[in-house]
Amino acid sequence: MDTTSPRVLRINMETGEVRYEPVPEGWQRLGGRGLTARFLLDEVPPLCDPLGPRNKLIWAPGLLVGHMLSSVDRISVGGKSPLTGGVKEANAGGTTGMKMAWLRLHALIVEGGPPPDGSWKLLYVNAEGAHLEDASDLIGLGLKETGRRLMERFGPKIGISAIGTGGERLYLTAGITHVDSDRNLTRISARGGLGAVMGSKHLKAIVFDCPRSNQPPVVDREGFKDASKRYIARLQEHPQTSQIYTFYGTAAMVKMSNAFGGIPTRNFSAGSFEDADKISGETIHDLNESRGGLVSHACMPGCIIKCSNVYAGPDGQTLVTPLEYETIGLMGSNLGINDPDIIARMNDLANDIGIDTIDTGAALGVAAEAGLMQWGDGARALELLEEVRQGTPLGRIIGSGAAAAAKVLGVKRAPVVKGQAFSAYDPRAIKGTGVTYATSPQGADHTAGLTIRAKVDHLDPAVQVELSRSIQYNTAGYDSLGACVMGSFGFALEPAIVPDLINARYGWGVGPDFLRELGRQTILLEREFNRLAGFTPADDRIPEWMTREALPPTGAVFDVSPEELDTIYDTP
Repeated sequence: MDTTSPRVLRINMETGEVRYEPVPEGWQRLGGRGLTARFLLDEVPPLCDPLGPRNKLIWAPGLLVGHMLSSVDRISVGGKSPLTGGVKEANAGGTTGMKMAWLRLHALIVEGGPPPDGSWKLLYVNAEGAHLEDASDLIGLGLKETGRRLMERFGPKIGISAIGTGGERLYLTAGITHVDSDRNLTRISARGGLGAVMGSKHLKAIVFDCPRSNQPPVVDREGFKDASKRYIARLQEHPQTSQIYTFYGTAAMVKMSNAFGGIPTRNFSAGSFEDADKISGETIHDLNESRGGLVSHACMPGCIIKCSNVYAGPDGQTLVTPLEYETIGLMGSNLGINDPDIIARMNDLANDIGIDTIDTGAALGVAAEAGLMQWGDGARALELLEEVRQGTPLGRIIGSGAAAAAKVLGVKRAPVVKGQAFSAYDPRAIKGTGVTYATSPQGADHTAGLTIRAKVDHLDPAVQVELSRSIQYNTAGYDSLGACVMGSFGFALEPAIVPDLINARYGWGVGPDFLRELGRQTILLEREFNRLAGFTPADDRIPEWMTREALPPTGAVFDVSPEELDTIYDTP
């Protein structure tokens, strides 16, 4: 078997067939999010049941993955979302993308229904081939124990993609979790319910066994080395990637979002949180450092930014890794909770279940508005999460996400677009990100185009569509490269680095507009899938209540015109 050329590994869970295929011509210049979009249009019926046998999952490393280049080893997982009913790509750090690139896997596809006998499987992949194995001993286990058993069985240097009990129970908040460079099974492709798709096929885990570096070939090694050095230099000179995120992680966004009046507070009823200082990046840094935790931690090998952390409790033992802004916003201020230890415990429980902390935190906010917990009651929030873990009726409602919880509990103020919960930026205060929430084919998701750092008036509706469009195109491009959003700070300082890396890696001769063109192509493919799945312009809207309900302290509403939203992608 040729193990040097890129290949596609295809697994049919229903028949048990495992086979390798050449990379289709139309996929050869695509990776990451761009490939997931092309794949969905090529192989997944847009009107299929997301949890049925005709839906498929694809694992796709980005175009630059496999070289341990700082922040550029992310994995994209794609499929039709059971949460939104449309296209979904969820990317994550960790080692999955790198291991796949070292195994020369351009993509890995899981298809079909579950095995006819109802059994659960794991997929084992190494340089010699791949096969399915029995996974009955892993069913019902959280991800901590799942990871421990897999490493005990296959060795400590494996890559892992796995689901927890959330995926087994088909929760719409279930993600697919990957192991990081320190063997923590906590790096989650969180959004859109793709863990439920994996669970619907009775695939508990994928093990990538590639213990030694086997970096992909490079056409122009000197050119790649030069572009890589320039990229690292730009990261080292940018204050965000050499200081702020290294020292404080993404939790640095707490104070910034609060200052703009855009931090989610008590189910998005306010944009400032009176106890923001107690959950800020600075506070968490100092507290964690005093306890002996790691305030700077790399989720991917070779990353120099190290924006992650390993958060320690009062006894010096690890409570969770990582503790990040989105979780702090949705499980902290959104619930009126001001104790980092409580937020960390909630985060750790969600990680073990294998569910998205954003949609779960938003669902808890809906539950609080319905009277199932008091604002600020961390003990009750943990009890509700425990119900999610146990799979009680109420737990299953919360595990189904904010949109479903709002319908069941009779709450009108659901902070969702296309069925997916907002990230930790209120769209009335950060209106460019609101445009992204409304128009992105992915549903409400800050990672599709976060605008908070742009030098604009974030309350002025006139400038937001152009801003969001530009950032969405670039972001989709970065997602297709396998680049973390943190890496974009370095690339933005010298835009020529991206085409230089691609040309040195592949010899394609791409031009200076490659990144934007790749991103735009990706989004248009995603929108076409959604159109075929039944989406209309009515789906590209912020909830109506946010166009009427003023957000304290700015008094802002979301007032970007529908006409502008409908034409956002008409501009190249």
